[in-house]
Amino acid sequence: MKHVVIGSRGSDLALWQAYFVKSELEKINCSVEIKIIKTQGDKIQHLSFDKLEGKGFFTKEIENALLDGSIDLAVHSHKDLETTPPEKLVIAAVSERANPADLLLINKNAVDDSQKWMVKKNAIIGTSSARRKSQVLTHRPDVTINDLRGNVPTRINKLRDGGYDAILLAKAGVDRLELDLSEFHVEVLDPKEFVPAPAQGVLGLQIREEDTVLFDILQKMNAPEVQKRIELERKILNLLDGGCQLPLGVYCTEADELFVSFAKNAHSPCVYLNYTLSSFDGVAENVILELSTYSD
Repeated sequence: MKHVVIGSRGSDLALWQAYFVKSELEKINCSVEIKIIKTQGDKIQHLSFDKLEGKGFFTKEIENALLDGSIDLAVHSHKDLETTPPEKLVIAAVSERANPADLLLINKNAVDDSQKWMVKKNAIIGTSSARRKSQVLTHRPDVTINDLRGNVPTRINKLRDGGYDAILLAKAGVDRLELDLSEFHVEVLDPKEFVPAPAQGVLGLQIREEDTVLFDILQKMNAPEVQKRIELERKILNLLDGGCQLPLGVYCTEADELFVSFAKNAHSPCVYLNYTLSSFDGVAENVILELSTYSD
């Protein structure tokens, strides 16, 4: 029996993800324990992502634990991972994709059905994501964006307390935590219009390159069709030399339609591109070339 130590952040969502993978591994006769690791992104809560230096805010410390052998497997929200992995580490498997859409969660006193996304004019919307900021302001230039950090329940509590009229969250995380949102109005934003982060809704299972036994075990959990599509999404991110602070959305559907949103910065208008793909060869490079023709 293979014994596996999973490294995870301590948030409710990260632990849900770790325990989900633990359960799947136990079904294939592994023994599993979970070790909680605090990351830079967890420690620095007063800055938005676009103000943080570097990349890998939610992954670096966990990857270091993999490299020093104190854990065997890291379970990441794939969208948090750097597109150039550290040497000696690999993504051995990816999960099936949960719903990739973003949610706009609105206090009921801020609902206005005459406005786009049902949120009132001049609303205060909470998010620390440059991607979300740029797309909201492109569609709703009247609103004010205020930074919002913390894990999912913390952010919802800040909305509940009246600090915001609405907040943006990933639907996958809300669904996984089975949260009761009945006190709010929930708008599920069409991912073809409000484009998600590359690999949003997918878990990435990261191991040491040398651990071939665990690699082979994890192939039983891998989703190759998802892997193919998110590799395209993340290649576009990589070619733009971006991390989670980049105002970029990329979504490749199961029908191989590709949707891209990009802005020069969080407060610049977005460029939107979409393609119907017959092949994935050269697509990322073509997207970068087309984006290079746009300027503010």
